[in-house]
Amino acid sequence: MTAALLHHEMGPHTVDDWLTAEPPQDGTRLELIWGYFHVSPAPAGQHQYAADELRAVLKAALSRRTDLYVVTAVAVGISTRARTGLVPDVVVLNTRPVGTSFRAGDVELAVEVWSPGNTAEERANKVAAYALAGVSFFWAVELNKVGGVTVTAHRLEKDGYVAETTAVSGAEVTLRTAPEPVTFDPADLSP
Repeated sequence: MTAALLHHEMGPHTVDDWLTAEPPQDGTRLELIWGYFHVSPAPAGQHQYAADELRAVLKAALSRRTDLYVVTAVAVGISTRARTGLVPDVVVLNTRPVGTSFRAGDVELAVEVWSPGNTAEERANKVAAYALAGVSFFWAVELNKVGGVTVTAHRLEKDGYVAETTAVSGAEVTLRTAPEPVTFDPADLSP
């Protein structure tokens, strides 16, 4: 997956262009993938609720760590070479959350809450970009239409992610694919 990212035709925009672009005022999110700007609709309430609740779960799990910070929806310059800058739904940073953007090396865990509008190509591109950037852990959160939630935790191995655990609503699980073990029921991420 990462190799495809490296050989993709690059668009005209750089990470610096993305970081200096005027932020959307309507709640949409502007991201840069392979040098092309992508505008995503404003996240729906269920999406935001899941991200906020997951932030709380992660913050509690990491409460003994004074070197890690859990933040929602911040700009991360993933790769200058691959001209990619993303806005993960939740990140665990290894630096104080001061400023408007962070380097990929500041991210220990990136979480994407997938919405129906995220295409398979967009999902694959983002996962490949996080791997290329060396982000150790990646979680994909799927919200289904009946209120269930699935969380798949991935660990970086060589240049790609390996899914280690998939947790579903209705049962408490401990995910060890994170800077510290995280115990929760994915159902808690659904309103």
